[in-house]
Formats: sequence, structure tokens, C-alpha cells
Amino acid sequence: MNVLFYLTPKCDVAYIEEDDTLRQTLEKMEHRRYSAVPMLNKDGNYVGTITEGDLLWGIKNIFNLDLREAERIPVTSIPRMRDYVPISVRSDMDDLIRIALNQNFVPVLDDEGKFIGIVTRKDIMQYYLDSKCKADSGLSKEKRMTVA
Repeated sequence: MNVLFYLTPKCDVAYIEEDDTLRQTLEKMEHRRYSAVPMLNKDGNYVGTITEGDLLWGIKNIFNLDLREAERIPVTSIPRMRDYVPISVRSDMDDLIRIALNQNFVPVLDDEGKFIGIVTRKDIMQYYLDSKCKADSGLSKEKRMTVA
């Protein structure tokens, strides 16, 4: 199964750019109610993932600030604990699942390394649920044919 089938395209993904400020990042995450978002550079390359935890620890450990100060702080000044591992558009479902075990979404990169979207854990779970339902319905038909 091709991972593109489950891709949420970049145009539908909340992401930040590395020149965004702390305040812009906080407001985007609050508005979308996300706990983690991909970070891209000006060329559209995936730089990493910023999480609520990264922001909170950065604010606590680095800055003693109010929201006016947050307008002047670039989000790249916040250390990130870990970045979400991206996959290539050519990756298979096994690679996707292996990576998704440890992160809420998987960034997807094209052949040039450009960010093109994400696949969420929810999408992967839906894929397996649909696959199981199809398999179960196929077994029912076979059983009925054998009994008849």
C-alpha cells in the first residue's frame, strides 16, 4: 500500500516556519488544538517538530517573558527534545507503521526532501480497521460457500 493514499497534504497541515516567533507558534497550536507541529524552512524542507513540551520547557528555562516579548523570539531559539522522523514518499506501510509507533504523525517528504504532508496515527489505524473488516467479510463468504 502506498503511503500517499493516507497523506494529509501540506496545504491541509498546520505547520510553522523556522522564522516564525514563539507567539505565532503558540497561537497556531492553540487555535488548531495540536500538541505538536512540523517545522519547515523557507525552502519547504522539513526541519523538525516542535511540541508543547518544547515550548513550555523553553519558556521556563530560557525566558522570563510575557506575550509581548514572545513576539520577538524566533521559534528556532527553543530547543527541541526530539524531532519526528520523516519518511520518503516511496516508503512502504511497514516503514510508516514502525515510525508511527513512537510519534503521533509521520512527516512525508518528496524525492527532493521537501515536506509534502503527514500521515497520522489515526489514518494508519483506520487502514488496519478497514483491512480487517474486508478480511472478515471475505472469510464469511468463503465459510458460507463451504457450508452450502
